[in-house]
Amino acid sequence: MRIAIVGSGGREHAIAVSVKKSKKADKIFALPGNAGIAEIAECVPISVMEFDKIAKFCVDEKIDLCIVGPDDPLVGGLVDVLKENGIKAFGPDKKAAILEGSKAFSKDLMKKYNIPTAAYETFEDADAACEYLKTAKLPIVLKADGLALGKGVLICNTLDEAMEGVKEIMRDKKFGSAGNKLVIEEFMTGREVSVLSFVDGKTIKTMASAQDHKRAKDNDEGLNTGGMGNFSPSPFFTKEIDEYCQKEIFQKTVDAMRQEGREFKGVIFFGLMLTENGPKVLEYNARFGDPEAQVVLTRMESDIIDVCEACIDGTLDKIDLKFMDDAAVCVVLASDGYPLSYKKGFEITGLENFKNKNDFYCFHAGTIFNKDGKIVTNGGRVLGVTATAATLKEARKKAYEACNWVSFENKYMRTDIAKAIENL
Repeated sequence: MRIAIVGSGGREHAIAVSVKKSKKADKIFALPGNAGIAEIAECVPISVMEFDKIAKFCVDEKIDLCIVGPDDPLVGGLVDVLKENGIKAFGPDKKAAILEGSKAFSKDLMKKYNIPTAAYETFEDADAACEYLKTAKLPIVLKADGLALGKGVLICNTLDEAMEGVKEIMRDKKFGSAGNKLVIEEFMTGREVSVLSFVDGKTIKTMASAQDHKRAKDNDEGLNTGGMGNFSPSPFFTKEIDEYCQKEIFQKTVDAMRQEGREFKGVIFFGLMLTENGPKVLEYNARFGDPEAQVVLTRMESDIIDVCEACIDGTLDKIDLKFMDDAAVCVVLASDGYPLSYKKGFEITGLENFKNKNDFYCFHAGTIFNKDGKIVTNGGRVLGVTATAATLKEARKKAYEACNWVSFENKYMRTDIAKAIENL
């Protein structure tokens, strides 16, 4: 089969590595890809939002399956355009991708179908939001309704912080049109867990659990980022919690979307908070998480193409989804200053240390070839150094050792990814 992968981040590199393992994959293309993906796929300089160009490429190259990685093209309707052009595409269509595209929609869906989540109110007027905040319980969470690169969520401890947050999101439009509508949500406490799942419209099959580290600095200090590291499985996501979520959250969400006339096919990412009152949904994503994909797909034993086709064809119930028992830990090597301002264009050395190693991976997130053909930094999150081992502790040790194998100017990483498991 001829496979195209849309995207250029660490998630898409992890998808490409999984596709490469499939016996069905004859030729892999990446649109636009990155310097790491270029080792296993032919990279084509078409950006993720150039829908007509992507569709034309897929038709011209006789692509058998196109896997869409990022949120923007999914929410924008790339899958619909591909289908119109007779291309088999993996990912939700525009009607279903609203599950991630609008936080107000997803909150209203959960309320309507009795799916456990935090209490909330939605506002389209900044003055009304500020009035509500004067009587709200603190701390409180502000969420821009639309896509904001994983950064449109503010946790406010004081009324002044909350008022400033409304100004940033709704008046100053820090996150653009994503802030036209605002969701104000109760602050929940507990452990966060990510559960990714394959969905074919009716059947849902969950992947291995994972746990993310969103804040830029150690001890969960610093600003929210797209993710600074991850580990899988989460020891806090017990069998009992899984059984509850399967019934009260996972299947309910799939059924709710179908009842709303928005049948979901692709990946639903469940961001969960394990509160003292039971698991509740923090957020939905309509695609593989990043860097969740790096630790979850690394552990997947099933053929990814078989699973993608089953989701599209509505035959997921026939798939036996398997994951290895080994654990995985991913540490993101970022550009110092991320997520605000940072320099790029620095040469990366030591990447050859990962060659021919089955239990170490270096997923490229923000890399590019410079004019001299050298691999240089090209983003805030540069690499996702990932290791697998029999236990989480061992995988963590190996991942941090491997972080020393690569170097680039202004390299930055958190030193406490998966540290919580050390005390278990």
